[in-house]
Amino acid sequence: MEADWDQVAIVQLPPPRPHHPPTQVAAFAFDTSQELLWTGNEYGRVTSFYGPSLERYTSYRGHGQDEGPVKQFLFSDKGILSVSKQSVHYAHRRGLTQWHLTHPAFKELTCMNFTSKGTREILVAGCQDTMFKIDVEKGTITDTLAAEAHYTIMKRAGQYLCLATNTGGIHILDSGSLTVVKTFDGHIGTINDMDAKGDFLATCGWSPRQQYGFMLDPFTNVFSLKTLKQLPPIPFHTGAAFVRMHPRMSTTSIIASQNGQMQVVDIMNPDSPNLRQINLYDSYLKGFEVAPSGEAFAFADAKCHIHLWGSPSKIHFPEYSIPTEFADPVVPPPTMDWSLDTPLSTIGMPYYKEQLLSAWPSHMVFDVGAPPPKIDSAILSSMRSTGDTVSYAKNPKTKRRYQVEQTRYSDKTGDSLRAPKFLSEKSRAARSSSDSSTKTAETMQALTDMHLDDVTRKEVPAMYGNVEIKYSKFGVDDFDFAYYNSTQYSGLETHIANSYANPLLQLCRFTPLIRNLALRHTASSCLYETCLLCELGFLIDMLEKAAGMNCQASNFLKTFSGLSNAASLNLLEEFAPNVALTNMIQNFNRFLLEKVSEEFRRLHPNPGGPSLIDQVLETQATASMRCGQCANETIRGGKTFVNELVYPAKHVVKNSRAPRPNFSQILKSSVERQDQTRGWCNKCQRYQQLVQRKTIQTIPDVLMINTAITSPEAKLLWSTPNWLPQEIGIIVDRGQFYCYEGQDLKLHLQRGVFNILVYELIGVVADINSGEHQKPHLVATINTAPSSREQGAEDSWHLFNDFLVRPIPKEEALRFEPTWKLPSVLTFQRKAARHSIDDSWKDNLDTQLLYRWWSSNPEPPADRFKLLDPNTEAPRPGYPVAIDAEFIRLQAEEIEVKADGTRETIRPDRKGLARVSVCRGAGEQAGLPFIDDYIAVAEPVVDYLTAWSGISPGDLDRETSPHALLSLKHAYKKLWILLNLGCVFVGHSLANDFRTINIHVPKKQVVDTVDLFFKPSLHRKLNLKFLAWCVLKEKIQQDTHDSIEDATTALKLWRKYEEFVDAGVLEQMLNDIYSTGREVGFRAPGSGGKGPGIGRNTPEPGQQGQGLTTPVKKGGTFGRVGFRSPMRG
Repeated sequence: MEADWDQVAIVQLPPPRPHHPPTQVAAFAFDTSQELLWTGNEYGRVTSFYGPSLERYTSYRGHGQDEGPVKQFLFSDKGILSVSKQSVHYAHRRGLTQWHLTHPAFKELTCMNFTSKGTREILVAGCQDTMFKIDVEKGTITDTLAAEAHYTIMKRAGQYLCLATNTGGIHILDSGSLTVVKTFDGHIGTINDMDAKGDFLATCGWSPRQQYGFMLDPFTNVFSLKTLKQLPPIPFHTGAAFVRMHPRMSTTSIIASQNGQMQVVDIMNPDSPNLRQINLYDSYLKGFEVAPSGEAFAFADAKCHIHLWGSPSKIHFPEYSIPTEFADPVVPPPTMDWSLDTPLSTIGMPYYKEQLLSAWPSHMVFDVGAPPPKIDSAILSSMRSTGDTVSYAKNPKTKRRYQVEQTRYSDKTGDSLRAPKFLSEKSRAARSSSDSSTKTAETMQALTDMHLDDVTRKEVPAMYGNVEIKYSKFGVDDFDFAYYNSTQYSGLETHIANSYANPLLQLCRFTPLIRNLALRHTASSCLYETCLLCELGFLIDMLEKAAGMNCQASNFLKTFSGLSNAASLNLLEEFAPNVALTNMIQNFNRFLLEKVSEEFRRLHPNPGGPSLIDQVLETQATASMRCGQCANETIRGGKTFVNELVYPAKHVVKNSRAPRPNFSQILKSSVERQDQTRGWCNKCQRYQQLVQRKTIQTIPDVLMINTAITSPEAKLLWSTPNWLPQEIGIIVDRGQFYCYEGQDLKLHLQRGVFNILVYELIGVVADINSGEHQKPHLVATINTAPSSREQGAEDSWHLFNDFLVRPIPKEEALRFEPTWKLPSVLTFQRKAARHSIDDSWKDNLDTQLLYRWWSSNPEPPADRFKLLDPNTEAPRPGYPVAIDAEFIRLQAEEIEVKADGTRETIRPDRKGLARVSVCRGAGEQAGLPFIDDYIAVAEPVVDYLTAWSGISPGDLDRETSPHALLSLKHAYKKLWILLNLGCVFVGHSLANDFRTINIHVPKKQVVDTVDLFFKPSLHRKLNLKFLAWCVLKEKIQQDTHDSIEDATTALKLWRKYEEFVDAGVLEQMLNDIYSTGREVGFRAPGSGGKGPGIGRNTPEPGQQGQGLTTPVKKGGTFGRVGFRSPMRG
């Protein structure tokens, strides 16, 4: 206590009702994080006072009147805990209840404190035989414990909980196990007050006196928590009623008597106390508290007053306080001259920039009832009257029985995304229409351009709506993806689990430095099954080769979904249905970058410093932790892959006088993030307030930023036009981070004094809330110019809404609306890396995978299987290989049966690769396989599709399979290597195979016999079994399917096709084949009841499988094709 300490304020608790006397202060405490003093009265009401003047802040009823007074308060970052004899209450500091817990076993609760789990769990005890552990986050009892005694006070110091019993004893409990480790006899009567800090425990209590009953002891007992022994007591002759340990001076205690005498004394030197007297007049003290900062005392007297003492110039409650949130001041309405003659149109209507609390989320709004449908004109024209109010007419039969017209949303169909016609429907319509001028081209351009005439419109353009794949009886191949994408950039399909990651994957594909490292790693010898960086490289290569055709990230998302820590981090949609998509994509962004960096370092370590991928993605920094008490500073590494934006307080953003902070200022404060937190100080040997600050050493070439928009103030900033710059300049000098944009950036570039690095915006992942009847989803707006191989390419912004891709203006890409479009992830890349597309990985492909036998099983005989010879058979551009794959069903399709009996496929079945065979396509050993891989499957199999795949149960189980099993990635990478070596794939109906394998092969590298023997005018494609019988005079697929047999058959058909072309008889042969097919129903003799179909009779999503009733397959038929014809041309 300094010399200028005095009473600063005095306040009285409000009465429970009007015209009632004030209430006694039952419990009070200083807030540990805000400038608040909390009080509780005898009726369970909690009231808080703000600042040195003790202004009323909040007041709420925490406990029922029949439960008696509030006993104690505890504080966490999120709220305040209070306890009465029969309940525990947890509320926000603004008074809103988080939870209220009662239980029949709550009889006489008196005290509580945090356990070893920190503010996540409390222990509640009282004058009863049981104690309770309560989860603070959930508000539930997690455990019930037997109490060694009846407890009245509970304090925590370090690893111990100190509890005072109702008989004057003291129990020391371990805060982790909650077992008694030591007991002390404190006072003969009861303990009136107790406090524990650091290594010391001090108590005040009562003892019986002859003729006077119980009186306060003239001393304070002191115990060492370090040695668990009693120390000499501190004398206090007027009777020690209250004691508190000083929060900042570990050996100093403050003792007070009931008559207001106060003594500040050093426990280690009690002979020189500092005495003060509080003027109480005709009252006495009933309570005493010390602020966490040590700069304020509070006393409660019997007159219902609270006295606040401190230095008027220095008083504050916490050591480091957080700003207290207050209600926004009411803006008075503008004055205006108004009279009876003033037009009402001059009075403006309110305009709200933010969503009102009365605006319910769209998924919680339901329409009840519907307007009646309009009566058909045919009915009205033929209606006859019966003479009274009843009329009747003949049913025109324009609708099915019981079919009801949807009238509720008829006026909203113009703004929704309607699915296009199926390709089969368009084909039939084109054949039936003789006038080509009546055909209209369907594109998304017509639907969306009308919404972009004015980019400031608040309505959600149609192109931002949810897109959904529709399935006909021909499966997904019948869906018109070109309707949604007429660009050269491929979109990603949505029917796969966790496809919310699609926009971020597109962003990685268009960031050249990330793209280069992913493909470089994928081309290496990495064979780790769970390597996301390899899967990202496979996906990027597929998107580039597809050049506008739709793709799917099924292999990447399957690997990602199988990671054990992905579910625990709430990154999987099925396990986190209530997590907002913007939070999920930001967490996925952080997880992905850390994972790929770890995988790159595992294969390409750099012992001398950061790896190549760390230089591209990692912000190198040091974090200093400075103790606010002793100024001890600890420095540790503070590197990060993702920078999260931190926004200023509400009053800074809404201050109309000062300019709003720009993006560069926000980024600077976020990168150099300075936080105040409570942590362990090694010098003080206790928990103290710590100040954390980052010192930046280097910045990466690619800046990945999470926007972390959670407050209305942040949304207000992003709604500012042109607030997000397309270019920023960054200077790192002596640990400081400086960021510039606009004119400031141009000025620094002109001066050239500092080494300023210019970054350009690659793209944004945005969260879209499309409004009524549509779920929120994510899109990406990306500038495709930096990833272009053309050096002079101009900026070109595109919207990637899953498989909907279309160009948009830059203004539309960077426009954000608080109500429906907000950014989640930003990507900046150094402008010097623009057009840095590195394809050298193609020259450094690790092809050893093709030349080694990777199983412990013996290699098959040379006449049935032989690996490629790297010296004489190395694959080269144009080298033909015959391929066929077999699949199993991993998930059944989801079908909805409508009221009219029609079936609609909601989600197609999901197949998995079971076996893939690749044979030589030329040379002396043409037809001899060099790849015949069975894929190990760990997930449950719904249907082995044995009739079409030849796979039986047990074939894909590592414990029971007779085959040499490989992982999916191992088998996939072999095909990927052949693809990038330029091989030509020969097979039958390969489009379905490649789609399920999740690989895209350019048309110039595909020879598909289903297209070679096809006459477009007849609109029927022929299956492999029929072609083999009709063209080759061979019978295949007699017992079951075999991928080697199918691959060699396709190779033979290709050679026959070349012979027909060379002889000039192709057209005649096709006519003969179709003529023969019509005679036999396009079925080879012996096909049984199987439908003709196309391809290899593999069931389509709309068809039902034959189960597992197919005969068990025999050994595979190996052998050579028997010709040596080289590839033509």
